[in-house]
Amino acid sequence: MTSRSLLLSLLSMSILTSVACKSGGQSTGSAPATPVAPGAQPVLVSKQFSFTEGPAVDKAGNIFFTDQPNDKIWKYDTEGKLSLFLDKTGRANGLYFDRKGQLIACADANNELWSITPEGKSTILMDNYQGKKMNGPNDLWIDKTNGIFFTDPYYQRDYWTRKTPELDKMHVYYLAAGTRTPVVVADSFARPNGIVGSKDGKIMYVADIGAGKIYKYTVEKDARLTNRTLFASQTADGITLDNQGNLYAAGNGVTVYNPKGEKIQHIPIPEKWTANLCFGGPKRDVLFITASTAVYTLQMQVKGIE
Repeated sequence: MTSRSLLLSLLSMSILTSVACKSGGQSTGSAPATPVAPGAQPVLVSKQFSFTEGPAVDKAGNIFFTDQPNDKIWKYDTEGKLSLFLDKTGRANGLYFDRKGQLIACADANNELWSITPEGKSTILMDNYQGKKMNGPNDLWIDKTNGIFFTDPYYQRDYWTRKTPELDKMHVYYLAAGTRTPVVVADSFARPNGIVGSKDGKIMYVADIGAGKIYKYTVEKDARLTNRTLFASQTADGITLDNQGNLYAAGNGVTVYNPKGEKIQHIPIPEKWTANLCFGGPKRDVLFITASTAVYTLQMQVKGIE
């Protein structure tokens, strides 16, 4: 190598090193220190409900959520308008949109899963397990094949005629697309509640509200959940993920954990209980929070998983 070539090589290396140091060795898309936008606070949307639950976002960023005791599904659109989407919902609780744009609901009036069209027409997808009534489908997550993972805890409802469960345990189930027979994919829970999967569908998180634990699983090709590990020790209701892999746990406000299970932020919500949450809005950068009789929004500097 000539002296001129050596000089040019050293100069090039110096420039590259300077750029790397200024960027911290990371891309410009690195995760912010905290996910909430600087200065942002929860904003009350409305406080007219009995108990809000199950928020889900459609492809446009509109959010649908349930007022479970009043048997209604509401819509909060991308313009900030609140409207009633559906009355008489089978006592819908958790919601999630499938790949075809149908709203899938855990309808625990008769312990079923419903598919609801954009026009509000419903179809029952599942209504029993091995001939026995489900405990009460609560929350769900849908994979790329339109298969439905759902939790089935038992909460005695005042609108049920039965007083005891027909099933002796509470599991996580999977309903493959086009079938009506769910299968158990994870067990050993006190009372499973919130559930969410990673964008690639390879990791699943389940909140065992009865045990005060959040577990992390590997999703096998046959939908079984394996390699159970303790992710966080917290009593959590609904859970969701952002595009940085952070997990948000609803309960006493909102607690945020990084992908390692380390607590990085707590977001106080001025209500007695925070039940569930999801990301919505046109840019998926608004955290929508269902909290007892109210719903809130919070501007974020991260986005949800699309």
